[in-house]
Amino acid sequence: MNIKAYLDSTYLKTAQQAQLSEKENNKMIENCILEAIKEQFKLVMIRPNKVAMAKKLLAENESKVLIGTVIGFHEGTNTIEEKLAEAEKAIKDGADELDFVVNFEAFKEGEIDLVKVEVLKGTFLALQHHKTVKWIIETAALNGAQIIQLTTLIKNVVVANFKENEFERVFVKSSTGFYKTIDGSPNGATIPAIIAMLENACPLQVKASGGIKNQEEALEMIKLGVKRIGTSSAKAISEGLESEGSY
Repeated sequence: MNIKAYLDSTYLKTAQQAQLSEKENNKMIENCILEAIKEQFKLVMIRPNKVAMAKKLLAENESKVLIGTVIGFHEGTNTIEEKLAEAEKAIKDGADELDFVVNFEAFKEGEIDLVKVEVLKGTFLALQHHKTVKWIIETAALNGAQIIQLTTLIKNVVVANFKENEFERVFVKSSTGFYKTIDGSPNGATIPAIIAMLENACPLQVKASGGIKNQEEALEMIKLGVKRIGTSSAKAISEGLESEGSY
């Protein structure tokens, strides 16, 4: 098995979050992109304002690595209109895959129709442009029942409104990796959360993201059935090493 085909190599820190200057942080992003090209990972995941940079570097290196970006990151509370505008700009700049953060806070408050409309419109925009779309549900912010309910909601919206041959381009994704848990519990992909997502997302695919730092953890996720893994530790995972990466 080529584990690299599952890996979305990720760098999503702002300069402030990384405690770097803008120039230094841009170099980190550039290095992430160049590493993805060299290692032939499935995709490089960066913030929307860096998509054009990635597109340029990939073209210069004649690389087939895909470009992914995050929409409504990381809180997910942006309006539907704001998320769609951000997604449209990312598509124009060259993004291949769009990872939307679901408004999970609205979901928890019972605003189900808002979430359904968001999923419908975001998925339509992505598929209309022949892109892959992933819906981040932020599992650490949800209890077990809510993980099942939100995963099922996304699945039902997609199945009811899109063609069967489009389902493979829609994922449910676990986490941003940036959510702050109150009690210090894991803020990313956990085995129980991933199992719940896999059991309720089908026929949609699942992406495990957040806290996967070594090959053993990655292989366990793949064995469960996930089709993609988002990680800032892609090189370490591919080489069978342990990483100190934070997401």
